[in-house]
Amino acid sequence: MTTSSPFVQCIDACLENRIGPDGLTVAAYQRMLEATRAGLKTLRDAHDSRRLPLLRLPARTDDVAAIRDTAQRLSAGATDVVFLGTGGSSLGGQTLAQIGGWNVPGVGPFRTGPRLHFMDNLDPASMQGLLDHLPLTTTRFIAISKSGGTGETLMQAIAVISALRAAGHGKTLPQRLLGISEPAAAGKGNGLRELLAANGVTLLDHDPQVGGRYSGLTNVGLLAAAVAGLDPLAIRAGAAEALAPVLAGAAPEAISAAVGAAVSIGLAQDRAKTSTVLMAYCDRLERFTAWYLQLWAESLGKEGKGTTPLRALGPVDQHSQLQLFLAGPRDKLFTVVTTNVKGTGPLMDAELAALARQPDFAGKRIGDLVAAQGRATADTFAKNGLPVRTIHVPTIDERAIGALMMHFFLETILAAHLLGVDPFDQPAVEEGKVLAKQYMAQG
Repeated sequence: MTTSSPFVQCIDACLENRIGPDGLTVAAYQRMLEATRAGLKTLRDAHDSRRLPLLRLPARTDDVAAIRDTAQRLSAGATDVVFLGTGGSSLGGQTLAQIGGWNVPGVGPFRTGPRLHFMDNLDPASMQGLLDHLPLTTTRFIAISKSGGTGETLMQAIAVISALRAAGHGKTLPQRLLGISEPAAAGKGNGLRELLAANGVTLLDHDPQVGGRYSGLTNVGLLAAAVAGLDPLAIRAGAAEALAPVLAGAAPEAISAAVGAAVSIGLAQDRAKTSTVLMAYCDRLERFTAWYLQLWAESLGKEGKGTTPLRALGPVDQHSQLQLFLAGPRDKLFTVVTTNVKGTGPLMDAELAALARQPDFAGKRIGDLVAAQGRATADTFAKNGLPVRTIHVPTIDERAIGALMMHFFLETILAAHLLGVDPFDQPAVEEGKVLAKQYMAQG
């Protein structure tokens, strides 16, 4: 078991001596764990030399005041704030905003502050419907694209500018829009920067050395967090806690990310566990599972290598995917994320519980069942000989989500090192973008 406050990770049920032949042998696990040493040293060197700005973000405080000021300016008098951008330009912000109550089933509409909209998927009906129903006078927009050339974001931004002009807000575009994109560079075009600057719209700089899927701890993610009422410093403090053992030169077995990478890649190589499932028992972590899916897939899926990430939400997906997980192909590693929900939520009336033929519910709370289900799912995987690690997060807050994000940043980078691939490029994605633009040009 490894502990990295504010969460606890346990990989015991990933090992052969606990679950049988589908588990990783202790010797293989130790071999993979030892192999992470080189990757950990590379991370420390990259931090010390400042080659990887991602690792410097947890300690940064100089940009937080500007992020907060921008969030306050955008929110002042606003009924709605719309984030334009796709993939990594959106998922980090969504993950953080959900901790603040955005997009939580049933209660999301009741959160305080402006309504938040993340238009991350380009869909003509959705975009038109949004523009038709938004109160444009009191709506603010943030367009995000690292390169400034993302077709989806550019189309969204053009549509928004056109809608604002048609509504008579053309002269006040600078008060209604904001952009985030990497700084202009000689000989390199940036469509978003040029589009917005021509309309007098302010652009914040996207760090050119931090890729979109790794940008959750930059102004890309933290601006959304601040608009949602969260504390950016607390998010980074949580990330710093997850990073600290790496920078301190701790042994791999004391670093949760190294343990996770060793298990994931070891099971893939030795036991053909070619899919990895992240199943969270918490509505406020639903976007986190989507964020993880992009991070893992886009970073590792290269040269015929990598494992396929899947996501699930508990308890609901016990009723859809669990049958396949337990009785389908034995090609998966499971990660079950639980929280301290026992003893929370509505109380079950004894008389009503008896009428529902569930007398054991009497005096219990909804959180008691959710806690039992999360534990039962993990134990059921293990009892069926399927490798499962658990991550328990006592409190879901800024500190916790910062730590989880940094953990998976590090685990992904270390997994890439074990596989021998570059975790920061995405050549196949770029090929598809180029081809789509060719088709557009051809009509």
